[in-house]
Amino acid sequence: MSDRPANQAGIISWRLAQTFWVGGLWLLQFVMLPALGKIGLAPLLVEEIAGTLRPLLVGFAAFCAVLQAVVLMQAQGVRSLWRDVRGQLLLAVLLLAASHFAAGGQLFESARWLLFSYLVIGLCGLMLVLQEPPRAASLGSPRAA
Repeated sequence: MSDRPANQAGIISWRLAQTFWVGGLWLLQFVMLPALGKIGLAPLLVEEIAGTLRPLLVGFAAFCAVLQAVVLMQAQGVRSLWRDVRGQLLLAVLLLAASHFAAGGQLFESARWLLFSYLVIGLCGLMLVLQEPPRAASLGSPRAA
């Protein structure tokens, strides 16, 4: 019975983190930037805003993905990171976030890779939203009467 509140806290933190990072990525790309262009802001200013906010959101997405990975590992073990679809998506988000920062840094400069990695992180987040939050393995097993 004591696992139930811990599992509930894990599910709540999973959903809250997921809402913030996935919603933030999609909101910026498909609502805010088009709206700024629609109201008449100069295209270079919209690009400057996008160039400033995208790395912040990618960093936040990576932080939230780490938090979700911890919740997943607590609920179903370390092996769930590469055996479970949720874990694979979280690892993909972390690798894409690392490549996003590598592409924006001194290692190599590629504007197309920055946009591609941002959009694929958003797509992985959307696929993650379609998955169930992790539940503790002991709660999912039927109990003998």
